[in-house]
Amino acid sequence: MTNNSIEGSGTSESENSHNNLGTHWREYFSFSKDHKVIGVQYMVTTFIFFLIGGLLAMIIRGELVTPESNLVDRSLYNGLFTLHGTVMIFLWIIPFMAGLANYLVPLMIGAKDMAFPLLNAIAFWIIPPAGILLLSSFLLPNGPAQAGWWSYPPISIQNSSGNLLNGEFIWILSVILLGISSIIGGVNFITTIVWMRAPGMTFFRMPLFVWTVLSAQILQLFCLPSLTGALILLFFDLSFGTNFFKPLQNGDPIIYQHLFWFYSHPAVYVMALPPFGIFSEILPAFSRNPLFGYRSVAIASFGIALVSIFVWVHHMFTSATPDWMRILFMASSMLVAIPTGVKVFAWTATIWNGRLHLLTPMLFALGGVVMFILGGITGVMLSSVPFDIHVNNTYFVVGHFHYIVHNTITMAIFAAIYFWFPKITGRMYAEGWGKLHFLLTFIGANLTFFPMHAVGLQGMLRRISSYDPRYQGWNVIASLGAFLLGMATLPFIANMIGSLLLGSKASDNPWHATGLEWKTSSPPPRENFEEIPVVTEPPYNYDGRSRSTPEAATQE
Repeated sequence: MTNNSIEGSGTSESENSHNNLGTHWREYFSFSKDHKVIGVQYMVTTFIFFLIGGLLAMIIRGELVTPESNLVDRSLYNGLFTLHGTVMIFLWIIPFMAGLANYLVPLMIGAKDMAFPLLNAIAFWIIPPAGILLLSSFLLPNGPAQAGWWSYPPISIQNSSGNLLNGEFIWILSVILLGISSIIGGVNFITTIVWMRAPGMTFFRMPLFVWTVLSAQILQLFCLPSLTGALILLFFDLSFGTNFFKPLQNGDPIIYQHLFWFYSHPAVYVMALPPFGIFSEILPAFSRNPLFGYRSVAIASFGIALVSIFVWVHHMFTSATPDWMRILFMASSMLVAIPTGVKVFAWTATIWNGRLHLLTPMLFALGGVVMFILGGITGVMLSSVPFDIHVNNTYFVVGHFHYIVHNTITMAIFAAIYFWFPKITGRMYAEGWGKLHFLLTFIGANLTFFPMHAVGLQGMLRRISSYDPRYQGWNVIASLGAFLLGMATLPFIANMIGSLLLGSKASDNPWHATGLEWKTSSPPPRENFEEIPVVTEPPYNYDGRSRSTPEAATQE
């Protein structure tokens, strides 16, 4: 494989490390307590679920090419979009970010491992059986759950089959198991970051990625029990005849919505905060500028987490919500734009007058930031009560949501994979294939999700398999974009596998980046560092450093 990516010095050391990694490949299929192995296990496993979720999405978009429902029957269609959303949120984005944090956080703070290695392994090994259990619901006589990834009652407690074992039962059990995994992980991350930092690694010397992981995991611990409790009550209503959420038996389905969104809106920031940290790592490295306003960006991470706890009702503006509550949560929802705006301003100022090096990680980071701005604008629009009521339950909401969860977060994930691939594997990826992957992904993502705003404004409802023929033009464009987006994954897979097997050896720090993870070998040894490092410099200290740049490394 040709390799146009950059490579620095220190090949022999990295070569030895890579050979050590190769002799222990079986460890990746074992119950390991090494945070690096667990991190890779998370990332590879969740990427497989990402491919499955993407396949479900392509079937959905195949159905929507024509106005008639003629590809799959309606009940299967309902199951497809229910499991697509569930897989992408609970089996792709959230656990992938846990895996990336698992690998990087101890390295970034100078620790030898996570605080509780055994719990760390248990948290991962809950995920594969939970995911397999969820997907196995396709094999049931009545198919998988059909109530959407939010699973609102009373639809979600209508058990037409009469069987105790049904799709909704499987869905509830799977999501509860995944929630337990997240809670275990949250305890581990917070303990590790607070108590296991290297000497000199004060809070305001921590990389921004660590700040965002800490903020996200605090949200997990504070808000996730609300969802777990709601699902347990939903399970009792579904299976044992209780009446917590049954409106005809004096139950209140609106209470479920409150419990669900009290976690599931902060969950957007559980997913989005680590990508903000990824942008904050990559943009300074490839612009050769220190991160502008480091302390403000760090504090803004906690600001986002704090405000996001008080915005959940904006998902319920049409759910018999009183006017005083609408106004209060409209204001709090708009308030989130302030700390997020601080981050966007800092990223812009960082690359301003920088020496930009448009390698694959930088391209994905810049693309993710641009599409986050677009998704953020429509988010502010949706926080306004009149506009939200106008587009409620339309494809405008779907377009906005996917500009955040795919066009921002998944782009950030790919940026992170390319950026830290040399550190994790000891190999360089193929730059040409990486840029092709970015180009196809960026075009496909915008072709898929931008038209949804247009048909949503025209009134096309979401969660339907047939629609008015006047919406067909935009839907054809969106479906073609989705197929292109699915194909865009192929060069990525080829690049990763080919580079892992045949890529040139990576130096310890091919990007000439700051951060403790770049001061150890590629890949790192079992205990990360030969000696616990002592931190004496501020983060992102690119000014005053050697003027070595990523591109200069190609000539070494």
